[in-house]
Amino acid sequence: MRLNDHAPSWDAGIPAVMVTDTAFFRNPHYHQPSDTLETLDMEFIRKNAEAVAETLKTLLNKKQVA
Repeated sequence: MRLNDHAPSWDAGIPAVMVTDTAFFRNPHYHQPSDTLETLDMEFIRKNAEAVAETLKTLLNKKQVA
């Protein structure tokens, strides 16, 4: 799927990871002029950021043990 900001990196051969909450499917403001801080659900973003951080910590800890 190329509906993200990482496609130019991929096209240039630069590895990039997209972690998404599928905003482009449910947020009518995604990449539109109305895509501003005021139209974002900051609590939802906070919870997702925490989940990603915890997942990364878990994966990094497993890699160090292996």
